[in-house]
Amino acid sequence: MNARARLRIKCCGITRVEDGVLAAALGADAIGLVFTRRSPRCVGLEQALAIRAALPPLVAAVALFMDDEPGWVREIVERIQPDLLQFHGDEDAGYAQQFGRRYLKAIAMAGAEEPAARMAAHPHAAGFLLDGHARGEAGGRGRAFDWTRVPRHTGRPWLLAGGLDADNVAAAIRAAQPYGVDVSSGIECAPGIKDPLRMQRFIAAVRAGERDATVSPTGTAQPRD
Repeated sequence: MNARARLRIKCCGITRVEDGVLAAALGADAIGLVFTRRSPRCVGLEQALAIRAALPPLVAAVALFMDDEPGWVREIVERIQPDLLQFHGDEDAGYAQQFGRRYLKAIAMAGAEEPAARMAAHPHAAGFLLDGHARGEAGGRGRAFDWTRVPRHTGRPWLLAGGLDADNVAAAIRAAQPYGVDVSSGIECAPGIKDPLRMQRFIAAVRAGERDATVSPTGTAQPRD
């Protein structure tokens, strides 16, 4: 029997203190801080420290990287003390595990490659993030993918990302049956600048969508009777 559970929400690409505080106040479980310098949502160290300090207890800070130098990742781990790391590039398991932190591995869903194989290559990942970009591309492009392609019975939690917004997230939850959802461009008025109304509408839509599903701890939701 599947237990009734709450879908987790991660608001990614936070660059301002007020956006992180609002996300937490609206019920987000985690915020994402982007540290790969190629991203328009890359946040500076001092600003990231201020955002981290402003988060209330039990709201996780996730540090996002994409094929970055190990020294840079270590500096962020030491200075920011994130709760989780998230790797969006071609990082292998050895690279991801060297930092001594639990991590999420992003899986690019735009290509023909089977996602299950890439997930199996990270046996110690805390979970996965299935995103709509192609392999080698950065996330945060607002691009959805075919939600029926998600692998079933992964044994570990996974988040759905890519092109989600208040208008489609409930349908995405029903189709993909994730453990949680990750949003960035879908709550923005500009890259890295979150729109309060869009954020509020998105989180409300997630809560409305989850009422129609029962979600297991590994992210395999089933329609409710």
